[in-house]
Amino acid sequence: MTKLSKLSVSNPKLWVVIGVGVAGIVILAEVHRRRRRLSAGNAIKEDFGAFIERFELLPFPQPPPPAAPLLLAGLTFAIKDNIDVKGYVTGLGSPEWKRTHEAAAETAAVVDALLKSGATCIGKTIMDELGLGVTGRNVHYGTPTNPKLPFHVPGGSSSGSAVAVASNLVDFALATDTTGCIRVPASFCGVLGFRPSHGIVSTTGVLPVSQSLDTIGWFARDPSVLCKIGRILLQLAPTVPKRMRRFIIADDHFQLSKVPKQKIVHVVRKVTEKISGCQAPKDMNLGKYIASNVPSLKVFCEESINHHHGMSTLRALSSVMFLLLSYEFRTNYEEWMNEVKLRLDPDVSGCIAAAATLTPENIKLLYKVRTETRTAFKSLLKDDGILVIPTITDHPSKLPSKKGLSIEARDRAFAILSIASISGCCQAAIPFGEHDNYPVSVSFIASHGSDNFLLHTVRDMYSSLEEEVRMASNASALPETDVSMDASELLKEKGNAAYKGRLWNKAVSYYTEAIKLNDMNATYYSNRAAAYLELGCFQQAEEDCTKAISLDIKNVKAYLRRGTARESLLLKKEALQDFRHAHVLEPQNKIAKLAEKRLKKLISI
Repeated sequence: MTKLSKLSVSNPKLWVVIGVGVAGIVILAEVHRRRRRLSAGNAIKEDFGAFIERFELLPFPQPPPPAAPLLLAGLTFAIKDNIDVKGYVTGLGSPEWKRTHEAAAETAAVVDALLKSGATCIGKTIMDELGLGVTGRNVHYGTPTNPKLPFHVPGGSSSGSAVAVASNLVDFALATDTTGCIRVPASFCGVLGFRPSHGIVSTTGVLPVSQSLDTIGWFARDPSVLCKIGRILLQLAPTVPKRMRRFIIADDHFQLSKVPKQKIVHVVRKVTEKISGCQAPKDMNLGKYIASNVPSLKVFCEESINHHHGMSTLRALSSVMFLLLSYEFRTNYEEWMNEVKLRLDPDVSGCIAAAATLTPENIKLLYKVRTETRTAFKSLLKDDGILVIPTITDHPSKLPSKKGLSIEARDRAFAILSIASISGCCQAAIPFGEHDNYPVSVSFIASHGSDNFLLHTVRDMYSSLEEEVRMASNASALPETDVSMDASELLKEKGNAAYKGRLWNKAVSYYTEAIKLNDMNATYYSNRAAAYLELGCFQQAEEDCTKAISLDIKNVKAYLRRGTARESLLLKKEALQDFRHAHVLEPQNKIAKLAEKRLKKLISI
C-alpha cells in the first residue's frame, strides 16, 4: 500500500496536499489564460513594441568643472522613423521606402541639437506607414502596446514615440505632427505632447508629409523636461516675461467631447484662481468666430441647418487641412509610389486621391484659408491668450479591430485637430486624469510664436492641475431637493419666457430648477434641450432629449431636437433615425421631412 492510500479523508495532511495541488493548477491556468489574452492581437512585446530599431548615439562631452552640466545631461530619448540619423536608413514606417533608399548622409539638426545638450538617443520608434494615420497601427512592424490601455490603439502616427515615453523607456521622444500625429497619441497614452508653432523648429533631415502642416514636436512625462526641450529646439531664453494669462474655453469644441465640459472648466477655473496673473476663463463659440474671421472658408462649408452654430465651419476647416495634406503629400511622393506600385489602406489612398480633383484656383484658396486662419487666431489670442480645447473627442478604439475610428469619430476628431494644424499655433496636450476609465487630455493653444509663453504656462500650472483633477474625480454629486409640482410648473413658465426673450442661459437655469423639483416631466428636459441648442451645447441637448424620450416615447419635439444635436455632433446616421421617428409620429411635419431628406443625401455621398 502506498503512503497516499494510508491517508484518510479526515486526515489534515491530505487536505494540505490537495489544497496545494489545486492552487498550483489554478495558478497555472491563470498564467496560461493571461498569456493567451496578451497574445491575442496585442501582446505586450519587449519594450512595448515601441522601437523599430535600437542603437545608441552618445551625447557630446560634458564641459569640465566649474562649468555647469549640459541642460539635458543624463536624459535619454528616442526619435520617430522619419528623422535622419547618419548611417541608418530613414524608413518612414514603410519597408518599401526603406528598401528603395540609402542610409542618411547626415543626422537631422534636431537630433544633433539634443546630443550637444547632453541627451542620449537610444533608437528609432514605430510610426504609421508614411505618417498617414491616427490609430498607431502598422501592418508591417506591428502596433506598439499602449501602456495605459493595453488592448486599445496607442494613437498615431507617432505611436512608438508616445509609447516609449508612457512606458518609461525614455525621458522624452521626438516626433512629427501634421494632422494630430503627436496630440492624438499623447492623449491616448496619457503623456504630455507639444506641437510647436509651424516653421519654428528646423525640419532639416526630417522626411515631410505636408510642409504646410508639418511640425517637429516632442513627448514627455515631466513638464520641466518639456520646457527644457523647448529651450534647446526653439532656442528660447530660460525665462519668459511675466504677463497676464487669458483663458478662453472653446465651448462648442467641448460639445463634441466624451468628457463633460463642466468637469474641465471647473478644474481650469480652480487653478486660475490659485495662480497669480491668470484671468477667469471665458466661454466662446470658436466655430462662429472662425466663420466670421476666415471669409475664404465659406467656399468649403456645407449647407446645414446648424451653420449658425459654427459646426459647418469646423468641418470645413478639417476639409481644408486634408486637401492641403493630400496635395502636398502627392507632390512629395506620387512618383515614388507609382514606381514601387505601393498598396495603401483605402482610407489613406482615398485621402491622397482627393488631390487629383484640385484646380490651381482651389489650391490657391487652400493657402488663403491658412493665411486668414493664422491672422484670425493671432487677433484672438494676441500674446497673452490661451485657448482651452479637448485634445481628442473620442476614446481609443479596441484592438485587434482593423476599422479604426468610425467616420463620425474621425469627423469630430479632425474638427478639433485642424485648429492648430491650419492656424500654425503652438499646442500642448496635457493629461487630465481619467473619465470612464479612459485617459483624458485637454489642450492649451497659444498664438503662433508664443511657444515659450505656453511651455511656461504648462509648467507653472501642471501640479495644480493634477491636484484639482484628483479632487474633482473624488467629488460626490450634490443631493437634489424635492418640492411641489406647482413650483416646478412656475419655473418652467419662467424658462419659457426667458427663452422667448433670447435669454438662453437664464432659460437653462429655470428649466434646471424645474427638473430638480420634478425629474419625471419630459417637457422640462425637451425645453432645456432647446435652450442648450441655441447656446451650442449639443452634448447636453442630446442627453436631455434622450431623457425626455425615455419619459415620453411620442415626444416629437424631443426627437427633432435630438436629431439637430446629433447632426451637430456629426452623428449623421443617428440624427437621421431621430428625424425619421419625428416624421412617422407627425407625417405633416415639414422640418422632420426636410431634415430626413437632407441627411439621406449627405450619408449617401
